[in-house]
Amino acid sequence: MMSNKESELTTAIMQYAIRCLSEGDQAALRNMNFGPREVEALREMNLGDMCHIETLRAHCLNITLNREAYWPMVAHMRNRREAGDLQKELIRSDAAQDMMQYFYGMGSREYVRLRRMLVVESISGRPPEPSEAETQVLWAAWKQHIEGREEILLRPEDYLALHEETGIALRAIWSQTRRWTDYGKLPAAANGN
Repeated sequence: MMSNKESELTTAIMQYAIRCLSEGDQAALRNMNFGPREVEALREMNLGDMCHIETLRAHCLNITLNREAYWPMVAHMRNRREAGDLQKELIRSDAAQDMMQYFYGMGSREYVRLRRMLVVESISGRPPEPSEAETQVLWAAWKQHIEGREEILLRPEDYLALHEETGIALRAIWSQTRRWTDYGKLPAAANGN
């Protein structure tokens, strides 16, 4: 018995309707135009009936797109995909686990899983401290990124940009800028700037 797209759609909608019925979601059934007679017929359906639906070549549905719900859903999916892509890029650039925890609430298991999935080498110990010259370069770049902002904490994409601009390890950038942000420990040459 081969299914077709019409029968697959009808089966999926009927399964949804049966679930709505079992959960008592009368509003969802009404929104799909199920009246008392249709609900009663739905109650009588069994597994055999569902198998017979798969042989239908037509469906009994009137499907329309709700654009007011569709576009926010698409935007939400894009945002989730972009956030996931950004997380992967941060991991590939060797973001520290506490950075991923801070921005995304990512636990150590998820962090390790992503590192393995992306084939990122494990680094143990503290990140290397930037040299004095690197600290000055980082300070100047960081200052440009926070200029004109009320909030001096950078966004994840800003950290990636700093890493690309300066060539300094992302872990070191995270550690140093957190120190500047949290404790006000500014580089000596930068205090007067």
